[in-house]
Amino acid sequence: MKLACLFSGGKDSCLALHLAVKYGNDIKYLLNVFPENKDSWMFHKPDLKLLKRQADELGIKLVIKKSKGEEREELEDLKNLILEIRENIEGIVTGGIASSYQGTRIKKICDELGLEFIAPLWNVPAEKIWQKLFNSGFEVVLTKIACDGIGKEWIGRVIERENFNNLKKLAEKYKFRLDFEGGEAETAVLWMPGFEKHIKIDFDADSENKYRHFMRIKKII
Repeated sequence: MKLACLFSGGKDSCLALHLAVKYGNDIKYLLNVFPENKDSWMFHKPDLKLLKRQADELGIKLVIKKSKGEEREELEDLKNLILEIRENIEGIVTGGIASSYQGTRIKKICDELGLEFIAPLWNVPAEKIWQKLFNSGFEVVLTKIACDGIGKEWIGRVIERENFNNLKKLAEKYKFRLDFEGGEAETAVLWMPGFEKHIKIDFDADSENKYRHFMRIKKII
């Protein structure tokens, strides 16, 4: 099928994209609703320069729609974004795992527009998702932390098999979701199947308080 992928550049949307291609689909567009506020109801807020670089590495057209990030308006912004390319696609891919708030709303928009709703990671256990990422060679880094248990030193660290057990132990101790579906952290992918080359970044790690840390990208190489 000809598809568009809701794309934040994080591990879940990138893995969902990879699986959709692996299953034989043709990804025509990457779609991003970019919230103006820091904490959106629906969407991960990426670094736009990095997002555009990821799309360039994939060789897929990126379509961005800015949003004020307000609960009802975000959904309308998403629907209007999909309407821009509706005639050229048959379905929407999403990296949603367990958020019924997000999943049901995206599916409703797809139903209204007569599009297939494709969520290859839905209800997949967190450890299995990480194993899929490791097995396919994804390079994933943390770009935002918003919970107790994950220290500032994890910002920008590549999550690999070797340090994954440490992350797992922290999740067990501090009771955060290992897939970060509850908003505990956000990620970015610096390499995945389909990239022309690895992305490298120069960054600083900033903090708002003891539990909130952010990547501030200075340069993308």
